[in-house]
Amino acid sequence: MTTFVDRVVLHLQAGDGGHGCVSVRREKFKPLGGPDGGNGGHGGGITLVVDPQIHTLLDFHFHPHVKASNGGGGAGANRDGANGKDLVLKVPDGTVVLTADGEVLADLIGAGTTFEVARGGRGGRGNASLANTRRKVPGFAELGEPGDGLDAVLELKSVADVGLVGFPSAGKSSLISVISAAKPKIADYPFTTLVPNLGVVQAGDETFTVADVPGLIPGAATGKGLGMQFLRHIERTSVLVHVLDAAAPEIERDPLADLDAIEAELAAYGGLEERPRLVVLNKIDIPDGRDLADMVKPDLEARGYRVFEVSAVTREGLKELVYALAETVAQHRLEKPAPEPSRTIVRPKAVDDSGFTIEQDEAGVFVVRGAKVERWVRQTNFDNDEAVGFLADRLDRLGVEEALGKKGAQAGDPVRIGEREFDWQPNAGEYVSGPRGTDIRLEDENHRASAADRLAARKARRVRSDDELLHMAPDGTVTTVSNAQRPVLVTDEDDTDE
Repeated sequence: MTTFVDRVVLHLQAGDGGHGCVSVRREKFKPLGGPDGGNGGHGGGITLVVDPQIHTLLDFHFHPHVKASNGGGGAGANRDGANGKDLVLKVPDGTVVLTADGEVLADLIGAGTTFEVARGGRGGRGNASLANTRRKVPGFAELGEPGDGLDAVLELKSVADVGLVGFPSAGKSSLISVISAAKPKIADYPFTTLVPNLGVVQAGDETFTVADVPGLIPGAATGKGLGMQFLRHIERTSVLVHVLDAAAPEIERDPLADLDAIEAELAAYGGLEERPRLVVLNKIDIPDGRDLADMVKPDLEARGYRVFEVSAVTREGLKELVYALAETVAQHRLEKPAPEPSRTIVRPKAVDDSGFTIEQDEAGVFVVRGAKVERWVRQTNFDNDEAVGFLADRLDRLGVEEALGKKGAQAGDPVRIGEREFDWQPNAGEYVSGPRGTDIRLEDENHRASAADRLAARKARRVRSDDELLHMAPDGTVTTVSNAQRPVLVTDEDDTDE
């Protein structure tokens, strides 16, 4: 028997964006041909799409971990990284997407409905894309943005027009098997039906679907039996049908008491008060079943119910029931508002929206929040001074520094943006070009000698004064002598006889 799964928890991880590349073009006669680092590729996203051929969440039950591929890193010669492959997950019609806290993210109804549940990270820009009139050859690139990661709960709520509810062994499965092509399991013991069954019924020109919900018992709305697990499947139904067992004397139950118990559970679950209801007195082919049905039918009609006496075995009364259901469903469809075509909703940015907010927490840290500023911080390589200076310039142009000053921030106060916390230092003027990967405005914090300083030191060590020599003695010691102390070589021509 195929396993039915209507609730799963998915562990989703979208792909990370690829890092940008730092590269300088080098070729013959052009040792410094300009930056040519490519951009990183975008990470793959995860999208849910409704497929009418899928009826259960079983595949996700066995494979709950889903991860999209990462974007490729950029390369030299202006080569961009490859984008990660998007994942498309097929789900049944009526799937509800929730967060781990129970917040509804999407309600997927209708074939082809899609929802991007996890977005892939953006790829970082290479230094070729970051070059401008001031930074002609950037010595840094942006890092790739991490992809979304979350735990998503998928719940399946069957999309059916009619829902059959009742106690176990009331004959719901037998009823749906004779009015539709559904073939549920049928046996003479309670809780035979362990999963909802869907059937399509044709009545004249009307076609509607019927859902057989597993048997309910008192306390189902609080988790007893199978009710809490499958009550969600009747939330979308247009009509509720109470299937009562007319052979109740044989099992020592009263049909009216069964109806009151089920109505109490439906009221406890909530949201079903306005649904039209019909009552079916089943099993009238059993001895004394017809007599009991004739006895309780007036009481049910006095409560305002339309009552039908049927037998799933002899099929007595089924035609009247089917056409009554078709009429009720058609009336409900007419009363529903006409579906409107989906429209593109444009939400323009407010005039006074700066794109970020600043608050000071209890510890005195100034917390800056905003999608743009947090993305900038995630894409910054804090091991590169030039990249840090570039971030400071972007925050300054956005107005973050001015806003921090208005909030009372002083130099050295802690500031947190996203997951990064640092001591705030006001921007020390405009950017001045220097060695790649450095920013002279951060010199006080950078004690590492620059490449130019190291080159000058090597040249100084190689140069020796013309008036100094290294003299090695026979014992191996080295002494320095000046030109004045140099020994004079005397030849034979300089010797004189006396």
